[in-house]
Amino acid sequence: MSTKLTSERLTIGVFLLKKGKISEKQLIDAQAVQKIEGIKIGAALIKLGYITEDELVESMSELYGYPVFKIDSYKIDPLVVKLLPEDVIRKYKVLPFLREGNIIRVLITDPANEIALEQLKFFLSGFKILFYIGKDSDFKNLINKFFGEEGAEIYSKETVHELVESAVQEPSITQPEEEQAILEVDAPLIRLVNQIIVNAISKRASDIHIEPFEDNIYIRYRIDGVLHDILTLPPKLKSALITRIKIMANMDISERRLPQDGRIKMKIGKKEVDFRVSTLPSIFGEKIVLRILEKGSLQLDLTKLGFEEESLNFFIEALSKPYGMILVTGPTGSGKTTTLYSSLMKLRKPEVNIVTVEDPVEYTLPRITQVQVQEDIGRTFAQVLRSFLRQDPDIILVGEIRDFETAEIAIKAALTGHLVLSTLHTNDAPSTITRLVNMGIEPFLIASSVILIVAQRLVRKLCESCKKEQKISKETFLKLGFPEESFDSLKIYEAQGCAECNQTGYRGRVALYEVMPIKDEIRELILTGASTNEIKKEAIKLGMLTLRHSGIRKIMAGITSIEEVLRVTVED
Repeated sequence: MSTKLTSERLTIGVFLLKKGKISEKQLIDAQAVQKIEGIKIGAALIKLGYITEDELVESMSELYGYPVFKIDSYKIDPLVVKLLPEDVIRKYKVLPFLREGNIIRVLITDPANEIALEQLKFFLSGFKILFYIGKDSDFKNLINKFFGEEGAEIYSKETVHELVESAVQEPSITQPEEEQAILEVDAPLIRLVNQIIVNAISKRASDIHIEPFEDNIYIRYRIDGVLHDILTLPPKLKSALITRIKIMANMDISERRLPQDGRIKMKIGKKEVDFRVSTLPSIFGEKIVLRILEKGSLQLDLTKLGFEEESLNFFIEALSKPYGMILVTGPTGSGKTTTLYSSLMKLRKPEVNIVTVEDPVEYTLPRITQVQVQEDIGRTFAQVLRSFLRQDPDIILVGEIRDFETAEIAIKAALTGHLVLSTLHTNDAPSTITRLVNMGIEPFLIASSVILIVAQRLVRKLCESCKKEQKISKETFLKLGFPEESFDSLKIYEAQGCAECNQTGYRGRVALYEVMPIKDEIRELILTGASTNEIKKEAIKLGMLTLRHSGIRKIMAGITSIEEVLRVTVED
C-alpha cells in the first residue's frame, strides 16, 4: 500500500509516520477526513483517535524546533495579548503572552502556517519573537478568557478606560440635542455599552443600573441580590449612552419626560439573552435599569430551588390537586416567578391546557400559552382572566393578584375546577389570609379555594472556595434557634472573599421556603376570623417550617451564613 505524501501541509503527517507514531493506513484515513471536513491533518489524526493532542504538539515541537507551550507554566500578560488585534489572533491562532524587554513570547498552534508567521512579524516588528507550540484546546481557553466566545467582546479594565476616553472626544459638529445624541453614538460608545452588558453577564448580574447624577454617571450591577458599584463615567457621556440603549430597546429617543419600557434581544457568544429595559426621568437625566433575562441560567427544577424535604412534599401534593388555589408570596426579587415557572414545567403535559397572564412575561415557556398585560388598551389581569375561562384551561397562572376584582375571579376559577397559581406581596404565609380578607374576599371563599400558601426569600450562598468556619457562643447559638444537642458538633461558616466570588464571600443564591398547607384545622381558623399569629402557631404545630427555620437548616448544611439569614428573616 502506498500514498503520495508530497503536500507541504502534510509534513507533520509524514514526520509522525517516519517516527512510527502512526501507520501508513492511518495517515491515508486522516487524509480522507482532512479532505471531507477541511481540517488540518493533525486535527484529523486526533479526531480518528490515532494520536492525542499532546502527542501532536510534542511531535511538532521536535519537527520545528520550537518549545512546547504549557498553560500552567506562564502567567499571561493581558497587555501583551492586546499587542495584536483580536481578529488576527482568532484568524491565525496566535497569541502573544509574555514580554521581556525586546523579546515577545508567542503561542502558535500551526508552525507550518507561513502567512500567520509573516503577520506576526508585521504586527510585532521591532521585537524579537520566540515561538511556542501549543495545543488547540489551550488556545481556545485563553481566547475565551481574554475575548469571550466568538461574537462576545470582553475587555480588560484598561480597555474600558480607553473606550471611555475615545467616547468622550469632542464632536466636530454642533447639532440640536437629539440629533447630537445620535451622532455621538459612534463605535467607541457602542463598544463601551457592549462591554457594560457583557461584563454584567460574566459577573452573573441580574440587573444593570445606569444612574446619571450631577458629577458623574454611575454603573451598578445587582449580583446575588446586592448592588455593587462597577464603573464611573463622565457626565459628558450621559446623552449618548442613554440614546444608545434606547435605540437598542426600540424606545422613543425624543421622549425624556415620561418613563418608558422596552426590550433588547442579544446573542452573546452562544447565549441568547433578553433584557427588560426601563427608563425613569430624574432631575439629572433618565435613569436606566436593564433586567437580565438569561434563559439558560433559569433553574426550573423544583428539587433544586431550596425546598426542605417536608416542605417540598407539601408543595408537590398541592400541585397534584385537580383544582384549588396555590399562592406564592414574598417581596419583589424573592424568586416567586422561578418557583411558579418550575411548577408549570412540572405540571406541563400534552393532555393539560396551561395559560398564564403576566406583567411582564419574563421568560417564554414551551407549550404554555402566555399573555402579556397591557393596561393602556384595557388588557388587565381581570380582563384576561375572564377570557381564560372561555379557553378551556386546566391550569391558570395569574402573575400577581393586585386588586379585589382579580382576586375574586381567580378564586371563582379555583372553585370551578381549575388549578390556579398566583402571587401576592406579604411578609409570610399566614399573613396572606389577612391580606386577602383586607382586599374584600370573604373568609369562607378563602377557606374553600386556597389549598396552599408559600412564602419565600432569597439568600446568598457562601462561596465554596473561601468560606471559613465561624465560632459563636452557646447563648447566641440557642437564641438563633439551633438545636442544643448539635452545639459541639455543628460547623457554621461565614463569608470571607476571594477571586472566585469577586471578594464578596458569596456566589449564587438559594431560596428559603415557608410552606403552609390549608389543612382542616387552618380552614377552621380562617372561618372563625382568627389572627395571623393564631394561624401561624397552628401551622407550625401541623409541621410548617418558618422562613427563619428554613434559613437555620441551610446554615447547618453550610450553604449560607447567619448574617444572610438574619438579613432576610425575622424571629419566629
